Amino acid sequence: MPTLPTEDLARSLNAVAASQSPAERLAALRAALPGRIVFTTSLGLEDQAIAHVIAGAGLDIDFATLDTGRLFPEAYALWQETEARYGVKITPFWPRAKSVETLVANQGINGFYNSVEARKACCEVRKVVPLARALAGAAGWITGLRADQSDHRGALSFVTFDAGRGLVKLNPIFDWTRERVADFVRAENIPVNPLHGKGFLSIGCAPCTRALQPGEPERAGRWWWENEAQKECGLHVAPDGRLVRAARPSPEGSFT
Repeated sequence: MPTLPTEDLARSLNAVAASQSPAERLAALRAALPGRIVFTTSLGLEDQAIAHVIAGAGLDIDFATLDTGRLFPEAYALWQETEARYGVKITPFWPRAKSVETLVANQGINGFYNSVEARKACCEVRKVVPLARALAGAAGWITGLRADQSDHRGALSFVTFDAGRGLVKLNPIFDWTRERVADFVRAENIPVNPLHGKGFLSIGCAPCTRALQPGEPERAGRWWWENEAQKECGLHVAPDGRLVRAARPSPEGSFT
């Protein structure tokens, strides 16, 4: 019988993840699940590091990205460069044209600045609904979440079971600091978004991302006009609106 994505499987993978390297965590997920596994990349620093490891190991994992229609030009250039460097295809998932037309008709082209509800409505159309299509039928999901990105994300774990989507979710560099990821990227000469060097540490849609000011936390440049407690777009939350959580991790692993 094929192994199905279950909470017990997620718990067993998570129990040993702290002693594994990110490469080992990725290989373990691939070995445990016979079904389709999707790596959703935003082409950020963390995701470029993960792409490098997946491609280097030759793992049978699909690459996907959410093209919201409001990305920075630099993201598209990096998308092309990444495909050429690693010989992979990054499948795009766009928002439905009619949904975008209705959204803009209701709130204006930049109506997401007007309220948290309006911004979340935009994220729903441009990111959450396309993500559902990207993950449809998948058994596993790989993301670049890290514990130190925000207080909210620090409550997550290496491996969780996403009951709403019926899949096992792996955060292979959950225990890595940004500095450690940056060191790895430099050492391996991995292509990255040039905006990172201009103070954009966390890069999303162009209208919703700004460069950081000195001393600001990593994700302060995302939806900067909102309260910190509201800064999740909906990709990593359960149906009740809470972040999907599991046990806290142990100390860092390595990519080797």
